[in-house]
Amino acid sequence: MRNIIIAGVLSLGSFVFGQEQESKYIKDLRIKANLLTLPISMINVGVEKQISEHYTVQADVFVSPWKSFMGKHAQAYLLGFDARYYFSKAFDKFYIGANVSGGFFNIQKWNYWNDGFYVHKDGEVSPYIHSNLYQKGFTFMLGAVGGYQYQWNDHWGLDIYLGIGTMQSFYKGYDKVSGDRYDNFEDRAGQEWDRSGEWLPYRGGVMLTYKL
Repeated sequence: MRNIIIAGVLSLGSFVFGQEQESKYIKDLRIKANLLTLPISMINVGVEKQISEHYTVQADVFVSPWKSFMGKHAQAYLLGFDARYYFSKAFDKFYIGANVSGGFFNIQKWNYWNDGFYVHKDGEVSPYIHSNLYQKGFTFMLGAVGGYQYQWNDHWGLDIYLGIGTMQSFYKGYDKVSGDRYDNFEDRAGQEWDRSGEWLPYRGGVMLTYKL
């Protein structure tokens, strides 16, 4: 009987300790803001939550409200999710993970920052000038994320990260002078949207983090 009681007490202790550890993981939470985008009024904030000793999950939003930024369309509204694995322990030093993101945009792509004439895919030169063109649509992104997180005291820290992967975008192209669809897709049956797919670094920064 004594052995049964001892075994029961040890089991209860292990259960309580495990619950305390799990409770600690559930409560360990960081809020964060990207220091690189704030100076130009582009908002990138997120929440990262610990789910085990080495794993965390994160949700973040990116908002660029600029209808015109240095004469370019630069509006974007994105939502992203990370699953992260820390080699040391959660919120400490190096980590890798996976990211999925998506959202809407009204931008002028970087390769349109010139005054050359737009050329259709069939080789026809249009009357539209690149610097007057912009794109409106939605995008999906899937990739890997990696970084380094450093805590300088019990509450404050930094998260330096970079995400690389595929970006699949669907959009309509417009000329801001005439309002025309410059990509000529209105004359092509069943091809309402233009599409582009690229592999590139699509997210990154330096997040200031705060432990709640």
